[in-house]
Amino acid sequence: MEIELLFTGLFIGVLSGFFGIGGGTILIPMLLMMGYDIKSAVGISVTQMVFSSLYGSWLNHKKGFLNLKEGLVIGAGGFLGALGSGWLVSAVDELVLESMFLSVILFALYRFFKAPEYVESKNGHELSAAVLVAVGAAIGLFSISMGIGGSILLTPILVGLLHYPLKRAVSAGLFFVVFSSISGFISLSLAGHVDYLHGVMVGVASLVGVYFGIRLSAVTGHKRHKSALIVLYIVIFGLMFKKVIGV
Repeated sequence: MEIELLFTGLFIGVLSGFFGIGGGTILIPMLLMMGYDIKSAVGISVTQMVFSSLYGSWLNHKKGFLNLKEGLVIGAGGFLGALGSGWLVSAVDELVLESMFLSVILFALYRFFKAPEYVESKNGHELSAAVLVAVGAAIGLFSISMGIGGSILLTPILVGLLHYPLKRAVSAGLFFVVFSSISGFISLSLAGHVDYLHGVMVGVASLVGVYFGIRLSAVTGHKRHKSALIVLYIVIFGLMFKKVIGV
């Protein structure tokens, strides 16, 4: 099981770095197929995201892709919202959590199909700090409770609903995971839902994958990147739907 988890972490890290996401949308279905229940999978996933998001954001900051001001505002909201994730995971039935996960994937697919192909403007639609904090808090509570970092939900919202330029949205989304995952880790730990050993194993292995994933992302065009992400969502939705209906 340990070797399988290390390779899983490496694989998740590559995809996390390539798509700019925490990796939970990929890791959760894989852990479920490996025999973990949804709540244990959420704990492992959130632990892994602490590692991958910190390292990935540091790499993006070095490359000049990270907007710290916007990221801090949205991240603060995510941190506050994710503090309630331990309560929500304890209070909600597993089938409800899995159904929520499927709904997130469907929403992300819809928003990415509707989003512009490319936005060059650096100004975009300005929003108040209060709105950004509120958006971050809602996504932090909802996403961490399902073991995902939130960028996979935040990015479509910023681009498709709030009219943010795509590059700004992606940068804010990845940095958001730092705050939501750390806060979620604290909350889930207090609620007793974290498998520390397996979570750290997957997290450390993911660091290597993140490095190569970001390098691969740098040489991939926007259209191919977006198409690959849509395909990924469809595959994940299929795996989770199969799990929910028990086939």
